[in-house]
Amino acid sequence: MLAEWRKSGAEVAIVGLGKSGVAAGRLLRERGVAVYASDTGTSPAHDLWETDLRLAGADVQLGGHDLGRIARAVAVIVAPGVPPDVPPLEAARRAGVPVHAEADLGVSQLAATRYVALTGTNGKTTTTSLVAHLMQSAGLRAETAGNIGKPVCDFARVPDPPDWLALELSSFQLHDMPHVDPAVGLLLNLAPNHLDRYRSLEEYYADKALLFRNARRSSVWVSNADDPAVASMTAGVAGRHLHFSIREPADAWLDRSAGNLMLGRDPVIPREQLPLLGDHNVANALAAMLAVSAVGVAPRSMVEGLRTFRSIPHRMEPIREVAGVLWINDSKSTNVTSTEVAIAALDRPFVLLLGGRHKGEPYSRLAPLLHDRCRAIVAYGESRDLIVADLSDGARVVKAGTFDDVIGKAAAEARPGDAVLLSPACSSYDMFRNYEERGEHFRAAVEAMR
Repeated sequence: MLAEWRKSGAEVAIVGLGKSGVAAGRLLRERGVAVYASDTGTSPAHDLWETDLRLAGADVQLGGHDLGRIARAVAVIVAPGVPPDVPPLEAARRAGVPVHAEADLGVSQLAATRYVALTGTNGKTTTTSLVAHLMQSAGLRAETAGNIGKPVCDFARVPDPPDWLALELSSFQLHDMPHVDPAVGLLLNLAPNHLDRYRSLEEYYADKALLFRNARRSSVWVSNADDPAVASMTAGVAGRHLHFSIREPADAWLDRSAGNLMLGRDPVIPREQLPLLGDHNVANALAAMLAVSAVGVAPRSMVEGLRTFRSIPHRMEPIREVAGVLWINDSKSTNVTSTEVAIAALDRPFVLLLGGRHKGEPYSRLAPLLHDRCRAIVAYGESRDLIVADLSDGARVVKAGTFDDVIGKAAAEARPGDAVLLSPACSSYDMFRNYEERGEHFRAAVEAMR
């Protein structure tokens, strides 16, 4: 692929900078390919990315895109998080220019590195991190990549890349990954998401299904036996299928009567020794166990990794207990389904911090979970009035303004023995640059409490 691009003498256009766009640009320039990179953003961070790429020999435009130049490119590389229907990608497709996700370019240049590719609506980051952790604990050279860790292209640039990658893939990335061909592919679950960017649920699911675009008889797939939408999507996909379940016996399952996480008939670890909250994290652990067992890791080699894994930042992450109230950072829950899962993981009354930029889902789906244990909802951000309209009939909803006001109102509502759960069910872009910044603001505020 790169040899053809280099031989053509034409540019490869990169849409979206950030660490992934910069990694793709560096890789292409090191391989002798001409690069034009562009981004609508303008900020000090963008200036640094521009400088980095210009030093590598790329031409860079900030504050917009030259659509004609993109249409004349030999190929387009798109950074994660860029929706498939933005004008530069539409211009490329109208001109017949092939579009590749940064991860697709990366894996195409990593002939000796195998990878486990994971997707789904919720739990991707935890499960991806756990797959890499289990591999590392078993002595394999493994790293995370894709939506977490380093960009895949950065691994393609080093002389001694890892033997394994645990690769988290979003629907946007899968849309433009014609080369996706994992050693093991893993589909965790499916639920409505990104309906602010997709025209329909079917369109969103269709991009998830592209994980299987190169399926063949030798492929290995791990999927959720408890999710009907997953079962429907994987039916008829070529390859060997392995299933995990927290409800009934499967290839990996939770034996509730004995309290063990199981692989087939064999117990691997007692549930009480898995240091993660909630059944959803048991499901994530079972999925990871199946994936690493499929690449040859023995069950006995997983035990220490399962015992030592800790919650990733911003995902059901206990911060601290203050005056008998446990404050939990779940800022990564940016859709209603993920917030449903977080609420279900709690075993105490709670105050729920809900809000941000609306993503198209009704918040009324949360109502059945709120009657018995929800002390109050603190609603904030652009979605505040929608939350009030959807939930105030069955729950106490308190409006807040700034994020510091959110914290103050939550502290006033909570009682000893409660939890305060930041699980916004919304994106962060109305008040913060990303969910990480939102979670760090929450953490700092809680750590400053007396």
